[in-house]
Amino acid sequence: MSDTLFMASTRAQPPKSRKSTAKDLAEKKPRGTRVPLHRERIESEALALIEAQGLDAFTTRKLGERLGCEAMSIYYHFPSKAHLLDALVDRLLGALSVPPKDHAPAQRLRALVQSWRTMARQYPRFYLWMALHRWNSATGVGFMAEVLDCFYDAGLEAEGAARGFRALGYYVLGATLDETSGYAQGPSSLDPMSEADVQQQHPLVYQAGQYFVPTEFDRTFALGLGVLLQGLKVENVH
Repeated sequence: MSDTLFMASTRAQPPKSRKSTAKDLAEKKPRGTRVPLHRERIESEALALIEAQGLDAFTTRKLGERLGCEAMSIYYHFPSKAHLLDALVDRLLGALSVPPKDHAPAQRLRALVQSWRTMARQYPRFYLWMALHRWNSATGVGFMAEVLDCFYDAGLEAEGAARGFRALGYYVLGATLDETSGYAQGPSSLDPMSEADVQQQHPLVYQAGQYFVPTEFDRTFALGLGVLLQGLKVENVH
C-alpha cells in the first residue's frame, strides 16, 4: 500500500502551460503548405494590403490574416506598426534605380526623378505616407546624398546644391502627389459648372482642359522638370 502511494505521488505531472511569445508564434512550424514567415514576405504583403484597402484601414491584425498567422508573429520581426511602415519606406527607397556617377548630372537627376515617379505610381496609397516621411534613416540619407551629389557635380556650391535639392523636391513631390491622388481624384463641388457653361463663359479654361488629362501628364512633367534644371543651371538651354 505504501509503495502504491509512493509511486502515485512521484508520478510525472503534466507540465504547466505558458503563454506563447511572439518568438514562439513566429517559429511555430507551418501546417500544410503554409509559406514561412520572414521580413521580406511581411513587407510585400503589407504593401499589397495597403494598396488594396488604404493606409487608414491597415492593421497588423488584417495583415496577419493575409499572411495566415497571428499578429504577434509579425511583432517578432517588427516591434510595432510604425517600425513596419519605416521598413516599407526604406524598402522602396532602396529599390530605386541609381544611375552611374559617370553620367552627366542632369541625366542622373532625370533618371532618379523618373525612378521616384514610377515608384509613386506603383504604390499610390502608400505614397501618401512616404511623400511626407523624413529621409533620416541610413537608406534615406544615402538617397539624399545621391541627389545632392548630382548638384555638386554640376558645379553648384553648398547653398546652390541645397536650394536645388529643395526646389526639385517641391516640384517632384507636388507633381507625383497630384498625379497619384490629387486634383483629378479630389473632392468636387456639389454644384459644378457644366462643360457647356465653362466653354461659353471661360473659353480659356475650356481649351486648357484637354491638356489636364492623365495622358498629358508625362509631357507636362517633362516640361516643368526641364525648366527647373535649366533654371538651376544643371542643364544647358538648347
